[in-house]
Amino acid sequence: MNPVEQAIETKLRAAFSPEDLVVENDSHRHAGHAGSPGTGSSHFNVAMTAAAFDGLSRVDRQRRVYAVLAEELAGPVHALALRLKAPGE
Repeated sequence: MNPVEQAIETKLRAAFSPEDLVVENDSHRHAGHAGSPGTGSSHFNVAMTAAAFDGLSRVDRQRRVYAVLAEELAGPVHALALRLKAPGE
């Protein structure tokens, strides 16, 4: 696990105490594409189930994750795909 991937996972676990969390580094699929810096730490997929998302819209869930990962999104992360659910969804 690279440092950016580890930071994403650590911050999301601390902020949301998820029941399930999968952080996938998808940067290798985007090597050479426009906007890809070629660092191996630019594109990520996150699937997370957390009680903190209960009653929130999809947009509000995403906003909360973006706020937690603001530093990564302002720096090394070019793209972040999110699949966010509340338990039972």
